Amino acid sequence: MTILHAFLLGVVQGLTEFIPVSSTAHLLIFSNLFGLPANEKIFAFSVIIQLGTVVAMLAFFWKDIWLITTAFFLGIKNKKPFEDSNARLGWLVIAASIPALIAGYLLKDAVEALFRQPMLEAAIRLLTAAVLLGLAEWLSKKNRDLNSMTWFDAFIIGLMEVIAVFPGASRSGSTIAGGMFRGFDRPSAARFSFLMSGPILLAAGMYQSLQVFKMTGLVDFLPLLAIGFITAAIVGWLSIKWLIDYLSKRSLYVFAAYCAVVGVVLLIVQLT
Repeated sequence: MTILHAFLLGVVQGLTEFIPVSSTAHLLIFSNLFGLPANEKIFAFSVIIQLGTVVAMLAFFWKDIWLITTAFFLGIKNKKPFEDSNARLGWLVIAASIPALIAGYLLKDAVEALFRQPMLEAAIRLLTAAVLLGLAEWLSKKNRDLNSMTWFDAFIIGLMEVIAVFPGASRSGSTIAGGMFRGFDRPSAARFSFLMSGPILLAAGMYQSLQVFKMTGLVDFLPLLAIGFITAAIVGWLSIKWLIDYLSKRSLYVFAAYCAVVGVVLLIVQLT
């Protein structure tokens, strides 16, 4: 891996972690195009740049996170955990995060062994994302905001995130679609998707980082990790800002179409 590879993969991660087109699929595609082998260094790099996008999400939503966190603990202290709307939203984020956390922990080995062909996995992720996004845009009413969210809504969105644990779809695509299937408007579905990504991505990143610290030659690899991390964080922040503005005015069909076209091309290439 070169400095240019690290920078470009950081850009790819930052662009596609929150935009619903599957960051995993795009990292697989570009790693393959760059001729990078699927070894422990690439694994370590993907873990670190994912943490970069977590930092981007935390930085972008720091005011929301601060309000939710303070209200959450004040609610517990005052023995009125669900009275404040921000505290309640915090509990809903936790509830929505539980299914994917459990699935990721229990099924980690099975999921890793499910696919041995990276391009086929990328194609399946993109095609699944295309179907979910298209159906969400077509079928949903898009007339609710987060103030109307119930425990059942959070649970259903959490189950949708389980799809992303398998080689099936993008995390943001699955959860945004899940929110829209429950009738939430696009910006509300996206905001909840981003907020619930924090616990999931942070937990996964910290767990996988333990393996990174054991990697041989880590010190020599640190400059490339730093470039990827910083690039992913900056581009990720800009991507969130752009997407929220975009979804307030436009539909998800363009993302569904993009995923469908790229997924079909990959599938044809893989099967021929």
